[in-house]
Amino acid sequence: MDIIISNSSGVPIYEQIVRQLKGLILSGDLPEGTALPSIRLLARDLRISVITTKRAYEELEREGFLTSVPGKGCFVAAQDRETRREAVLCQIEGHLSQAVDAARAGAVGLEEVTEMLNTLYKEE
Repeated sequence: MDIIISNSSGVPIYEQIVRQLKGLILSGDLPEGTALPSIRLLARDLRISVITTKRAYEELEREGFLTSVPGKGCFVAAQDRETRREAVLCQIEGHLSQAVDAARAGAVGLEEVTEMLNTLYKEE
């Protein structure tokens, strides 16, 4: 499991961990039941605070991506279709929001953005 942290991205470190782990879970790279590194081990490997790692794991557990088993660790939780779909929709909304901001800043109209999206969506 490769998690890459950027200190210059402007995104909090715990959020970077959350986003990357969600991506791995949603893509199937971390299937249901997969054991995650302990909070301490991940913190040591990433050279970050244990508190930061704990916050990321707690966020993922709150959102239903992880489950904690006392004395055993954290595991990837079962994902039902609706939970998975909702998470993917949230990710898409975030990316589209950034695209809309960029379009507005560059004075690109809705028609052009819609055309770009249609073109990109049809590509294989």
